[in-house]
Amino acid sequence: MLERPEILYTAEAVATGGREGHAATSDGRVDVELAVPKEMGGSGGPGTNPEQLFAVGYAACFQSALLRFANGRGLDLSDSRVTARVGIGLLRSGGIGLAVALDLDAPGLSRDLAVDLMNRAHETCPYSRATRGNIVVTLTVSGSSIERQAA
Repeated sequence: MLERPEILYTAEAVATGGREGHAATSDGRVDVELAVPKEMGGSGGPGTNPEQLFAVGYAACFQSALLRFANGRGLDLSDSRVTARVGIGLLRSGGIGLAVALDLDAPGLSRDLAVDLMNRAHETCPYSRATRGNIVVTLTVSGSSIERQAA
């Protein structure tokens, strides 16, 4: 049975028109036109898409988890960045699925320490918890695999 968290904040968004429509949050902070990429048979118009929005959210959340662990060790990661790549495509079993690749660029941080921080962040990041067991998430440091595929 899933554990329900004690909710501290709730984001609310409404979408109309699906992937070729419009989406906005109830507070108006996000208000975007949506377009299907040409690679998916869409118009490739100027709008964003759900995968881009998911990538932004995952990258920000994951980096926050990394920073929390780094700060706990007295490490300065202010010059670090997390890149999230969210892919969408056909599953062999049928249907459509997602895959995520998370990459940490942290100049001045040893590879071993970066790998440790990535693994710890992946255990605690709410996006990682939500996707665990549902999609493949690959972790890398400066583009190099950390030899652990997280499910």
